[in-house]
Amino acid sequence: MQYILPFTNRLKKEFPDIEVVFIDERFTSVLAHNTMIEAGLRRKDRQNKALVDKIAATIILQTYLSSTI
Repeated sequence: MQYILPFTNRLKKEFPDIEVVFIDERFTSVLAHNTMIEAGLRRKDRQNKALVDKIAATIILQTYLSSTI
């Protein structure tokens, strides 16, 4: 949070009409791995950090979208 709060404060100052929302992203990598296992991805593919991060980012976005509907 040391770097996040100053960054979000700058965002809020620069774009006062846009809401800044914090999403708890703990455990999203675990959820991403579970999703990959359920999808039948091979172990080698599940070790691809970039792919894990993409799936985790998707989970974070889905969480946000679900909470705003």
